[in-house]
Amino acid sequence: MKFVIITGLSGAGKSQAVKFLEDLGFFCVDNLPPALISKFADICSQSRGSIEKIAIVTDIRGGKFFDQLQSSLDELEKGGFYYDILFLEASDETLIKRFKTSRRMHPLAGDGRIIRGIKAERKKLEEIKAKATYIIDTTNMSTSQLKQEIVHLFVEGGKNEKLIVNIISFGFKYGIPLDGDLVFDVRFLPNPYYIESMRRHSGHDEDVREYVMKWPEASVFMEKLLDMVEFLIPYYIKEGKSQLVIAIGCTGGRHRSVTISNLLSQKMREKDHRVIVEHRDIDEEGNC
Repeated sequence: MKFVIITGLSGAGKSQAVKFLEDLGFFCVDNLPPALISKFADICSQSRGSIEKIAIVTDIRGGKFFDQLQSSLDELEKGGFYYDILFLEASDETLIKRFKTSRRMHPLAGDGRIIRGIKAERKKLEEIKAKATYIIDTTNMSTSQLKQEIVHLFVEGGKNEKLIVNIISFGFKYGIPLDGDLVFDVRFLPNPYYIESMRRHSGHDEDVREYVMKWPEASVFMEKLLDMVEFLIPYYIKEGKSQLVIAIGCTGGRHRSVTISNLLSQKMREKDHRVIVEHRDIDEEGNC
């Protein structure tokens, strides 16, 4: 019997994750009090094979009951049940935006600021995060990308030893991404914005890509960038990092940074890296 326990930060995507697992044939329960986990496992084990895949969500919504999670996991192990823990997290900035967009209150914020609730929750979840089988950072993930990651882990049998590389193109005039681990400035390359026929195009278009990459310095930069990232990744993995955010910026985030980001992601995928690409500022009005 496959048993998955989903937990993590509020607003990080746990509800979406359990829906994806349900679509994949898992019997799912949301917000199950930890004290009932072992009993629930016992019931499912008596189903004579009709329930073979189980996913439950348990988190701080359980209030004081959540404090019993560790003892419940101990009971599972004593009962001979093997389980995976899927832990979802995201950056503080992303979580705050999600709570404000949904107009929900953070469970631990009370009447205070959202950030206080997030910090309190991070501290409360430190122990369970340390036990997690898989950790997914959804900061730069779309819903479809989260689904792909769920499928990779629980259908394709993927392991989490590979770093997830997030490549973000951005415009310096809109600010540097706060979660960037490596930030590169490609404003030294000639700007297609000043070519009238390309102004409304982007780094997705062939004419822009050809213009950006026709300069010798662009090819040299790509070669050195890829070489440096390849050099660093094993050390980030050794450090225990599960996600690397590479931010590539130009003036507006529409032409040069998009071109370089797409090309870098293509070359990294060819080397069997797991890559997620986001073009943060490509649709900003000031870029056209």
